[in-house]
Amino acid sequence: MDRRLYVELLKLPQHGGKSESMKKLLGEPETERIFLLSEYGRQKLLAYADSFKELARTLEQEFAWEDQGGSREDKLYGRVQWENRCLLAENLNEMAGVMAQVAGEVFSYKPFPAKKAKQIVQAMQSEGILVSDLYYIEQKPGRTKISLTMRTARTAGMGADEAADMLSVLLDLRLAPSMNCPYMIDSRVRSFTFVEEARYVMLTGAAKAIKENESKSGDNYSILESEKGRMILLLSDGMGSGEKACADSETVLDLMEKLIEAGYGPHAGAELINNALLAGGEQNMSTLDICEVDLYDGTCRFIKVGAAASFIKRGHMVEQISSGSLPLGALRGIDENGVRRRLMDGDYVFLLSDGIVDALENCDYKEELCEILGNLEQESPRELAEALLQIVLRKTGGHIRDDMTIVVFGLWENV
Repeated sequence: MDRRLYVELLKLPQHGGKSESMKKLLGEPETERIFLLSEYGRQKLLAYADSFKELARTLEQEFAWEDQGGSREDKLYGRVQWENRCLLAENLNEMAGVMAQVAGEVFSYKPFPAKKAKQIVQAMQSEGILVSDLYYIEQKPGRTKISLTMRTARTAGMGADEAADMLSVLLDLRLAPSMNCPYMIDSRVRSFTFVEEARYVMLTGAAKAIKENESKSGDNYSILESEKGRMILLLSDGMGSGEKACADSETVLDLMEKLIEAGYGPHAGAELINNALLAGGEQNMSTLDICEVDLYDGTCRFIKVGAAASFIKRGHMVEQISSGSLPLGALRGIDENGVRRRLMDGDYVFLLSDGIVDALENCDYKEELCEILGNLEQESPRELAEALLQIVLRKTGGHIRDDMTIVVFGLWENV
């Protein structure tokens, strides 16, 4: 079958909540396989989790803080020791939670109906791809994945993206390779996983200005895809300015990225970093602004650790999202729930560093920013970020008294 024919025939349905198109496609399969981790691996993870929890309980019980009298130095030393053990106990509990979550993950593998499986096998074979073991996996409601084993019958390989296009046409369902899917189909027999594309797509843009007489910005940001359809935006503002502030915020973002890649959620990752800074007594008082977006349903969660207010722009209406928390390493405990909002097609979200706020200190910056953002007409996130930065710079007469960073993303329906 000519590969170009697949592109011409590509008619992709609109998305909506539960995977109704997949239900229609598969009907009611006669058999279903429920897979967990191997029992040995699951029990081992749960045993590790229980051990960490027990160790945490021991630390909390045996080293309860009591004022035993003595000199001021002895009291201070005893309290510091107690606080460090409490932080260690919290970290152990976080690790135990991640292990228990992984151990309890359930995957429902349902085989394709024979007729549909045969159609896919024949169509892919005409393109030189040998296919077997076709299943669809449902791990979360409405998050269907297609799993199949493939290899090439000829020397030339095929990209996983091309295979996704072909499967999209054959199944009348918009599909894309999963994050851990091999990039190429070649002569090796390998498993490939394709996921339904999200309802929304995101575009991002940013604009920065460095403080006068400094060579580096103390603000840094990062944009991560923790899993298909789940984006996490991070903005960190290091205390002060220059190289030290830059290094501090870079360290925070680097640690967050590694923890998220290891399977920690944004809140758990921020808690671990906060506890580590408290226990180590390091002078890294960076802020951390977290925005987690689910592109399947448009839900958005803001977690702010000493960060400036964020803003949601919907047409000319603007909503402010703020929190009164302190920077990392200042206090124990970070608000787990944060602020949740459901975004819509055409919405924009603005994450700002303190430099933007400080530049408008002579007025009610929140009301003024809402008015400025409501009047912006640009459509590109990058153009919006640059336009806002230019307006703020004009209000300061071109003086940059602190690092300024603006990160903007827009959400649109994936049609």
